[in-house]
Amino acid sequence: MTIKWRGWALATGVLAISAVAQAAPPTPAMLSNACAGCHGTNGGSAGLTMPSLAGQSKEAIEVAMKKFKSGERPGSIMGRIAKGYDEGQTSAIAEYFSKQKLHVTKQALDKAKIAKGASLQESNCGRCHIEDGREGKDDTPAMASQWLPYMQMQMADYLSGARKMPEKMKEKVDPMSKEDLEALLHFYASVN
Repeated sequence: MTIKWRGWALATGVLAISAVAQAAPPTPAMLSNACAGCHGTNGGSAGLTMPSLAGQSKEAIEVAMKKFKSGERPGSIMGRIAKGYDEGQTSAIAEYFSKQKLHVTKQALDKAKIAKGASLQESNCGRCHIEDGREGKDDTPAMASQWLPYMQMQMADYLSGARKMPEKMKEKVDPMSKEDLEALLHFYASVN
């Protein structure tokens, strides 16, 4: 009878510990795992049309998620995904990715366009895309080492009106030629 009692006590203890473990909220790293399929492990994207989230500011990620959730920012799947997280979870995910190291990409880029983009960056974009795009001011995303095809898609959305361009960006972009914009994107893609 003692063996049955011990077995019952052990089973009850295991169930109690299991219930406590199940009740613990997910960690930021656990929440962020759902993003890895598109944005890469720890936010380092391996997909040419997906942005890296590693090293983005917490505010930039939170603002992007709010815009996806509200439908203000278009996305093929992000609107649905963003709706699945509450504000606290979104904040935890944003905090997690903001602490990850910049993901450096290796991509074929046009050296002449990189040089032209470097000459345009500071006077046109440097107030918001700081340190050659390695950091963003306030909710401005970091641009350094993002995939060129991803940035080209985003710029096309801005220029077509599919995505609303921030006013401070519009003031700088409107007078620029498409060649200038392409050069800037090559420059940002080259920054490590």
